[in-house]
This record gives sequence, C-alpha cells and structure tokens, in this order.
Amino acid sequence: MAKSVTSFPSALLPCVLCLLFQPISTGYQPAAYIVDDIGGLGRRFDGIGGLSGGGATSRLLVNYPQPQRDQILDFLFKPNFGASLHILKVEIGGDSQSTDGTESSHMHEMWDENYQRGYEWWLMKEAKKRNPNIKLYGLPWAFPGWVGQGSMSPYAHPELTASYVVKWLLGAKKYHNLTIDYVGIWNERAYNVKYIKILRMLLDQHGLNHTRIVAADGNWGITTDILKDKDFAAAVDIIGVHYPGTLSTAEAVNTNKPLWSSEDYSTFNDNVGAGCWARILNQNYVNGNMTSTISWNLIASYYEALPYPRNGLMTADQPWAGFYVVENPIWVTAHTSQFTQIGWSYLRHGSGVGKLSYGGSYVSLTSPDKKDLTMIIETMSHDHSICIRPPLPQYKVVPQNATFTLKGTFATITSLNAWYTKLSYTGTPSEPFKRVTPVKVIGGSFTLPLDVDVIITLTTITLGNKGSYATPPPPKPFPLPYTEDFESYPENSEANNFAQQIGVFEIRPSNHPSHKQVMQQVVQEQPCDWCSQKLINPLNVIGNHNWSDIQVQVDVFIPSVNGTTGAFIAARVDKGGCTSFLANGVFFWMFPNNTQGEEGTFYVTSDLARTDTITAGRLEATFDTWHTLKLQVKDGVLVVYIDGNFLTKASTAASPTNGFVALGSDTFGYSMFDNVLINPMDDRLRFRSKLQKMETLHRHDNEDRPMVVIN
Repeated sequence: MAKSVTSFPSALLPCVLCLLFQPISTGYQPAAYIVDDIGGLGRRFDGIGGLSGGGATSRLLVNYPQPQRDQILDFLFKPNFGASLHILKVEIGGDSQSTDGTESSHMHEMWDENYQRGYEWWLMKEAKKRNPNIKLYGLPWAFPGWVGQGSMSPYAHPELTASYVVKWLLGAKKYHNLTIDYVGIWNERAYNVKYIKILRMLLDQHGLNHTRIVAADGNWGITTDILKDKDFAAAVDIIGVHYPGTLSTAEAVNTNKPLWSSEDYSTFNDNVGAGCWARILNQNYVNGNMTSTISWNLIASYYEALPYPRNGLMTADQPWAGFYVVENPIWVTAHTSQFTQIGWSYLRHGSGVGKLSYGGSYVSLTSPDKKDLTMIIETMSHDHSICIRPPLPQYKVVPQNATFTLKGTFATITSLNAWYTKLSYTGTPSEPFKRVTPVKVIGGSFTLPLDVDVIITLTTITLGNKGSYATPPPPKPFPLPYTEDFESYPENSEANNFAQQIGVFEIRPSNHPSHKQVMQQVVQEQPCDWCSQKLINPLNVIGNHNWSDIQVQVDVFIPSVNGTTGAFIAARVDKGGCTSFLANGVFFWMFPNNTQGEEGTFYVTSDLARTDTITAGRLEATFDTWHTLKLQVKDGVLVVYIDGNFLTKASTAASPTNGFVALGSDTFGYSMFDNVLINPMDDRLRFRSKLQKMETLHRHDNEDRPMVVIN
C-alpha cells in the first residue's frame, strides 16, 4: 500500500524553514525581488517530461515483477505522488541502434504493419492510466531501410516517410486509443523543409490537426528558415532543441513560437545529476524562455554496462530481483510538476522570474484563473550541478537573504505552503522534498534565508505528496543458470532480459514441432541509421557484464530463403550502443554449406567485425536445419561444439576478460534462435528441463574428436 503525507496541520510539520522569518548573517546586502502580474504574464508553461527511447532505455522495465512495476510507474506518472510528469516522449522505433539498443518499427517492410511490437505502446497506456491528462510525443531516431529506398536518407522520398510516420500516429489511436499530441522530425539530424511541409499536410488530411509538430530536435538553426518562409513557419508549431545550456537565441524568441528543451539532462542520477536537473528546470526559462524541459531519459532501465548508465530520473535495471531506486531527480521534478500544470503561465522576467543576486534562480507561475501561485527557487552551486553537456561556465553561489514582495493579483496572499530539498555532497543524508512549515506573508512580503544547494517550492496549492512504498527487494546478480525457450511470449514481442543492439529480435512461430516459438532476427536490409552505417552484424546481448567463465548453448536455424549467411553465439562481449560494431569478446560463428557445394565453416573470433580470427575450421551444417552451438570459456581457454560434436579448443585473446553473453548473425536477414542455456563453468547443472533434454539429444560419443582446423 502506498504511503503519503498529503495533509498535516502546520504545527506538526517539520520546522526546517522556521528561520525564514529571521534573516541570516551573510556579509551581503539582502536582495529584493518583486512577484507581480500587473504588467502582464510571461510565456505559457508547457510542462516537464521524460523520454523513453533513444534508445531502448525502458527495455528492462516491461518485465519487472508486480507490485514493483506498478510502483515504479507510479513514481514516474501518478499525479501528486512522485515526478508526476506532464509529458511522455517516446521513440518511434526504426529497427536501428539509437543509443542503448534497437527499438522495433511498426513497419519492418513497406507491406508490413504491426502495432503490437515493442513496449512504448504499453508504457504510454500505463502513463495515461495514471494521468489521463499527460501529453504524448513521438520522435523517430532511425527509419527502416525501405523508407530510404536505398538512399539511407528518410528525405529521399518525403511523401513515403511522412506516410510512414502518419501511420504510426493513426495506429496509436486505432489499436491503443492513444492520441499523440506532438510529433518530431528526425532526432538530432538535419531537418528538411519540404518534408516538414508534407508531414503537416498529411497530418491534416488524416484528421490529425491536433498533432503539433516539434522541430527539429537539434539546435536553433531551424529559426532561420522559420523567419524567412511563412509556409514553413505555419507548419512548425514548436521549436525543440537539445542540451541548450539554458540559452536560446534572439532569432528563436522573435519567431514567437514556444521554445522547448525537448531533450536535456542526460546525466548520472546522483546528487550532482539532481543538481543539474534542478538548475536547468528553472534556468531554461530564466535564461532561454524555454517553456518545457524533457529529460533523457525517463528511467535508467537498461544494463548499466551499456552507454550512459543511470542517466534517468530513477533506476530500475534488475527485473530479476525487483530492485529499483527512486533517485533524487524524481523529487527535484516534483518541486515543479506537482504544483503546476500545462497551461499555467510564467510571470514576466523581473516580476517573478530571474536570477538571484548572489547565485541561483527563481521562477513564478500562475494558474489560468490566477487563483494559484507557485514559486520555485534553486541555489545550486556550479560543481554540484554540472550536466553531461554542454560545458558549464564558472559562477558562484553563496548563502543569502532574499526578500520577495507579492503585488497585483497576489498581494492578498497571506501564506504559502512550502516544500524543501537540501542536496548533500559530504556523505550526510540529503533531505529531498520535505513538506515544511508554511511561509507567512506579512504586508505582502517575506524573507527567506537561502543556503547553497537547496530547492524550495512556495505555493498556494494545498496538494503535494512525497509518495512512498515499502522498500523494494534487495539487488542481486543476474541469475544463473539461465534458460529460455521463448514459449511464453506473445508473437512479435521481445524476450525478457535480451537487449538487442543491432537488428531486431522478435518472438515468431517456427513451424517446427520441436521449436514452436523462437526468437528471430527480422530485419532484412540495413536501416536508415541514426548511429552509424557500420552497424551491420545483428547483435543481441544478455546477462551480467562481469561474467567471465561461462558456458553458452543455443539452437540456431538459418533459412535458405531470406536468411543471413551465418550466425554466432558469444561470451565476454564488452560493449553495446552506437559503437557495437567495435565489440570484442569470444564469438563462435557458424556458416552453413552454401548452394555452390562449398562446405560449411566455423570461426572463433575476438571481435564482432571478424577482423581477428582465433581459430577456424570446416563443419557439417546446412541451411533449413536446426543446429546446437555451444561455447565454453574458462580462464584463457575456449572450447566450441556443434550438435554435441567437439570442434576445437584454443586460447582466448588477452582481453576482454569479462562481458555479456550474446547471439546474432553475420548480416541482416532471417535467423532463428531457441533453447538458450547459460551456465557458469565452475558449476554443473543440477536440474532437469526441456533444454537439458534437448542437449542430451544432441550429445554424441565423439565429443572429443576434433574437426579439421584451418590455421
């Protein structure tokens, strides 16, 4: 059951801010600030969001056990509970690596449409279930290869690309009853004026007039074209930029369009990350007039050894344990999100918005009827609020007294509810999001003593809640032995715990009596990539990056029609992400007999690119036949088998000495995998399963007879 602190008599609240009425000795003159709406209001507030994707950043969340999965989702989306996000931004999957993995497209081929793939549909529905008012935003990172028609560019045929995106929006509504409020162009890549105009036209033609275009999820350069082209300006509703360092440009402001930091943060979620998030949430508007800030990423629910570990608002990367951590960026978000709504307005700069005289910033927002006022004050120091990008110029924050005078509509306010966070960097516990004694407003004014590295929310809103649940289960390593036969999954879904890095691996029927459902690599041609066109060897990783001595066994099938040329299993794989093509490890490759009558071959290489061969040889393997590959790695020695037959024994490369288990193929094209068995080398299996029975069937008396090895 959730615990809450939604309402306490003032006398019982912690008296953290009792000293607010007694200015502290600082050596600096007190500074005075006006909060006033007489001269009008500032820009409309468009909300705080989180980004799932870019890519596969929520991959491990979907298979969390209950009740932990619902608890995590509550901390992200439930109003007046945790982060209480206003916007959920998701990747429109494009079958290609987009930072921490690959997300499935709704159209692998021009003739193929499926709106059940992936987990973003599920996540959007869970967000809407908790907050029906949350806004949804879709953005492509990559596109299936057919979209580019061989050009590797989504702009070569703009009508085709626009139709592809519109189908995703229509599918969201038809199959999931999800209304997508915003759509982007191509994440952090060049925009195309013609394409954006066509996209707007197709949106309108298909009844999607409500879907607003955010462009171009890159830098401020698009403002030049907006200012000189009226038709283009009419097509673009919102200017969205990434990692602006809290700064916009005069040209962007002059467009009179909403300005968003449509991707920001991307920082390790310790207290420095929390400080980064607190600073930019305020200063993106104070310095740059940006009315929405969206965190990449929503939740760090991917293996920590993949790129940008723990760069989410919270961490949930152990579904096998049910362990998760509500990091302090959740509570920093709550300082704004629980006390504002989309459609509120900022006050004007100098009349409720600005920099504090001795470091820090403040913003004030009011409801459309002006009956409510919320102020957020932050005093994050430079070294305790450094974001991953861009570089942060030096500045100084010191303890200070700040006197605020409320005027205009707000002059009659006599008390403001107060929430307080003090982030610690000295080893002492932080004090995140504490409800404290309300601030008394006397004669329209009040004075706050502001320490360094604090966030304070003052508000007329009486809601607000630091939600909590019972402590989640403790962390534990990825469990071994591990078995997977893929029989329990819906068709077109992804198997639990696998993290596809190149290609797309979906559950499909195999039409073979011994392999009813399998995991199949389904991408047929290279996508219009976001990362690199060197990502050509499908790769799917799983497990613990610290694994060293390990045994991997997998059944593999390569069809003769539309199949890949070869497949592999691997251990000690050292990397994923956009540089997956540089992955090292121990890779055992099988290439079946070809149609020209040439014998099949095997290779053991130290890299995915097959530039460093450890050993190789001939083997008897054919297309359209299931084969069992087994790889054993212990200390500096590897042993490989096919169908129970010993192939060879060799020394491993000196590095890496640990890494993921993986499987994949040599090229794009179909390949199937089943009956995955992962076991530590220093233990024997002590249980019986379907997989053990399969292994027994493949074992032969000639295990120790070596095949011919090519040196």
